[in-house]
Amino acid sequence: MASLLKGTLYEIRAQAPAPSKDYHQLLVTDSEVIWRWWKISLRREFRNVHPGEQINSHQDFLENYMLQVHIDVIFGNEVLKYICNLCQHHFDYLDRIPNGLLMYIILFLDLEDIARLSQTSRKFEKVCNSEELWERLVLRHCDTITPETRALASEVGWKEIFFTNKLQLQKKIRRRREKFGRIAENLPLTP
Repeated sequence: MASLLKGTLYEIRAQAPAPSKDYHQLLVTDSEVIWRWWKISLRREFRNVHPGEQINSHQDFLENYMLQVHIDVIFGNEVLKYICNLCQHHFDYLDRIPNGLLMYIILFLDLEDIARLSQTSRKFEKVCNSEELWERLVLRHCDTITPETRALASEVGWKEIFFTNKLQLQKKIRRRREKFGRIAENLPLTP
């Protein structure tokens, strides 16, 4: 399965913590860890400094303590751990699933399972709380969606629409009609 992972496995860019303004890029491929940096400074002695690049094999990276310290300082310990796992061929295949396919799979889960899945990682939290997913869930579980319901969903969100009972939903739609009716009444007539 690991042989299916080719090319870039991970890439991240960031500016070093203050007071430094240096810019860094970390790229992990299927065989190398590439560390690039750009020195940003107004000081005269750094004006002619060119960008740098250091390329290491996965094994060399795991043995390069100084580079690991730089990555920890700039990108954080979680990124360093993830990079070390990639270099040891411990891949997170779920994290590599495209969002469209992931959303298709999630649509088959019960609500409790969606809530639990959203707590497992940032990616799953983002997908499980996305408007697109909740719109699909509403369309799947509701018989009809009126244009007024769609307009209300654009204001309050599809997840809110999903968890609002029908009476409360009708009340919100009525309030919305009244609000926009009052606004329309106060508009000046144009000749």
